[in-house]
Amino acid sequence: MELKKLDFALSVCKLDSPADLDPDTPFYFFSKTDRELSLVCPTDRVPAKTAAREDGWRAFRIEGTLDFSLVGILSGISGILAENGIGLFAVSTYDTDYILVKEENFDRAIRLLAEAGHRPL
Repeated sequence: MELKKLDFALSVCKLDSPADLDPDTPFYFFSKTDRELSLVCPTDRVPAKTAAREDGWRAFRIEGTLDFSLVGILSGISGILAENGIGLFAVSTYDTDYILVKEENFDRAIRLLAEAGHRPL
């Protein structure tokens, strides 16, 4: 499996209002539940108003379109990282998954996944 490293730092934020979201941000994940509004975006594009934020994340994308019938992809990656004491934050789109890890663990996470047969790009 190929893993595409994203070349920018990310932040995970909690918003009070969707009005705080800039729809022109070129890369973001926004989620709304009955309990909260969450945003993952480049650190340099975090809205001025956030209820909470955590900076210092990096990410990689699982390359290619992942069919919904595929099983165990996140489990395999998260298992390798968990065995090595690396926490993750995962976000999924229709086509693929994105794995975020803290910046201080990013290079080690990529190395461990490469040793397990994944190809970093």
